[in-house]
Amino acid sequence: MVNIYLRQGMTSLMLAGVVVLTGCNRSDSVARSNAENANPSKLVVALLPDEDAATVIQDNDGLATYLEETLDREIELVVTTDYSSMIEAVSNERLDLAYFGPLSYVLAKTKSDIEPFAARLKDGATTYTSIIIGNVEAGIDDVADIEGATVAFGDPASTSSRLFPELTLAEAGLSSGEDYEAVFLGAHDAVALAVQNGNAQVGGLSRPIFESLVEEGTIDPSQVTIIAESEPIPQYPWTMRSNLDPDLKAQIEAAFLSIDDDSVLGPFKADGFAAMEDADYDSIRKAGDTLGLDLGEFVQ
Repeated sequence: MVNIYLRQGMTSLMLAGVVVLTGCNRSDSVARSNAENANPSKLVVALLPDEDAATVIQDNDGLATYLEETLDREIELVVTTDYSSMIEAVSNERLDLAYFGPLSYVLAKTKSDIEPFAARLKDGATTYTSIIIGNVEAGIDDVADIEGATVAFGDPASTSSRLFPELTLAEAGLSSGEDYEAVFLGAHDAVALAVQNGNAQVGGLSRPIFESLVEEGTIDPSQVTIIAESEPIPQYPWTMRSNLDPDLKAQIEAAFLSIDDDSVLGPFKADGFAAMEDADYDSIRKAGDTLGLDLGEFVQ
């Protein structure tokens, strides 16, 4: 199994060399190419770019092994620099499977022929929530206290560290650039630390991630308080290229829905995976509409 890291400015998988086709019919060649593309001997699987790439790859070696054994083909795990490069890679069909955040999936869907087939299952639910946290010393313990503050978000294409926190603030009558200063730090843990250290007075992030940071001692709950929580958000979806062979797609979905090995599920902090479809993410589209976001142009 070969691990590939997609870095900024190199989000494509480069193929060196030139192939000269001679003595063969072009239509036959195209047909073979399409067949190989639909049923590849190797699946390129992208994981979330929310932690160190090497760590993500190492933590998910069990998933790669499971899929290789179950699907009887080679698996390559990849991690892009950020959501934008992940969306670019999937739109150019450089990825066969991709594990997206809800918003980044919706954004990718506007540019790619992909479909969700499974999502993280935890405590019997396929939803989670986003929270807004405040620095205790700054005296921010209510949404009304946020006006004039610096608010930290994660990746611009993050669901729980950008979209829903911004929606919560908008519903309270607060607009970025007018009522507060927004800064993007790229990752959930960076948001929590910025608020704890006073570099930002307020931040938005995933509640499960915040609770993990508290549990591991990274965040001191006496210094950071939860001041708002979102409505339930559909969980992170696993997606696949829609033009994969139908039998292969069915095998992939069955493989994920059958995972019960804790060593595979552990990195996802999941009890399993449950079936999901595109309509389950309409609430993400609605949130984008409420904020006036043009999802088709949101990520170039």
